[in-house]
Amino acid sequence: MIFALRPRRLLAALLATAVLTGSLAAQSPYKGAILIDATDGRVLFEENADTVTPPASVTKLMTFLVVHDAIREGALQLDTPIIVNAADSRIGGTQVWLKEREETTVRELLYALMIQSANDAAHALARVAAGSVPAFVERMNRRAADLGLTHTTFRTPHGLPPANRRIAEGDLTTPRDLALLSRHLLERTDILTYTAVKVRDFRPGHPTARIEMRNHNHLLGSVAGVDGLKTGYTASAGFCLAASATRDGRRVIAVIMGAPERRLRDIKMAELIERGFAALPAAPAPHVPRPQPVISHAPLPPEAKTKESSPVIKFNLPPR
Repeated sequence: MIFALRPRRLLAALLATAVLTGSLAAQSPYKGAILIDATDGRVLFEENADTVTPPASVTKLMTFLVVHDAIREGALQLDTPIIVNAADSRIGGTQVWLKEREETTVRELLYALMIQSANDAAHALARVAAGSVPAFVERMNRRAADLGLTHTTFRTPHGLPPANRRIAEGDLTTPRDLALLSRHLLERTDILTYTAVKVRDFRPGHPTARIEMRNHNHLLGSVAGVDGLKTGYTASAGFCLAASATRDGRRVIAVIMGAPERRLRDIKMAELIERGFAALPAAPAPHVPRPQPVISHAPLPPEAKTKESSPVIKFNLPPR
């Protein structure tokens, strides 16, 4: 595997700990997984890739896409101000603790959505982009249908489970559908602007409310080339991750859903990424142009002209 030095020691330690405790042997590594070539969508590996299960905060990939649609259509701009309302501020789980009547922008909430995985940011973006959260969720499902995500149903913009904790009544998708969504986002949006960021402040410069957001994707900076996309966790979903990585102009996308431990998910994801690059054709060697002869246009000296005007013919006489 190709790791940066310090993160390599970290992941090696996690792997060693898991082996010593027997957790890797005792637990299935995930409910489903898939690995694809981002260039053409070719499946490089799959295991239970059509298993329907909650995606938790990986749901926010579709939230990002629907907000991006609104920006592309001109309904929103990155600098559009958003005034937080009471409903936004009451969303639980991971958040940036938006306050009622606080003013922020679409741009800042998108960073909070992708880096901090902020549920309050997801709620505020959905409300503003579509007029209401239910209307936004309808758009999410229309986009899922447009993209051919045949086993996907969204019910929230953030991925939190329903209050009754019934899995069938929450967000549901599959590793294959999330891989298709991830590929579309990489091809058609600027999602890497947000998912590749490891650390960023929310409310920078604020004396008391500044929050240092740290990306939940621990493979950033640990596995070479990783630049996205989104993690997720709830008790019912387990640990999920849709990841992308690029090396030498080649890109792979991998999705793991339902891992029982975060460290196990990350280890298996690192293995999938390495497996993906090993399966892709080698990057073409860079073209090196041949050196061209240097033609001098300087005038010939007089003696050269004389020799040129009186050619000398040389030949050898045959032996007698």
